[in-house]
Amino acid sequence: MAIEVPAVRILIVDDEPAICEYVQTLLEKDGFEVKTLSDPTLVEGELRQSSYHVVILDQMMPKMDGIEVLRRIRGLDADIAVVMFTAHPSLDTAIASMKLDAIDYIRKPFNVDEFRDVLARVMKKKGLARTPEEQLHRIIGDTIRGLRKERELTLKQLSRRTGLSISLLSQIERAESSPSISSLYKIALALDSKIQDLFGDN
Repeated sequence: MAIEVPAVRILIVDDEPAICEYVQTLLEKDGFEVKTLSDPTLVEGELRQSSYHVVILDQMMPKMDGIEVLRRIRGLDADIAVVMFTAHPSLDTAIASMKLDAIDYIRKPFNVDEFRDVLARVMKKKGLARTPEEQLHRIIGDTIRGLRKERELTLKQLSRRTGLSISLLSQIERAESSPSISSLYKIALALDSKIQDLFGDN
């Protein structure tokens, strides 16, 4: 059965329509679902209506600056990943952004490869899969964690049962490590499950 990779939805907020259009084209080519806004006052309404994984937010805009927009975003959603765009980086705005949990900074004009690297880091940090393989790792990790908690086992107890390190088990559960068949077999035995049960409902 094919593994569905959920679409990653990105909202770009920049008062320069040319930048919005350029970044939208770039991200859509990379397979993201993208919407753009040139008016920062519309962001709250958009986030109430639609669900996004990432907001790319310009720092300097008329009507409302990026820090104020970020503050309002945090009032609606504490988890959404926000990346700040700025042509005028400063320590004060960097500190203000980080206090409001901006996940990264992109300097304008930006390098496309650096931009993609930042987005890749954001995807990883937020656990957003971009490939079927990543999605499979996430399913396996979530399933193992669910079964372990169902059986009221700690990572330390599972480590003792399987002979695998706590660190490796933690990485498998967080989808940060690709488990071998041998590791999955040991985990399945320790959880009194079949190996195929670890692959979720797919």
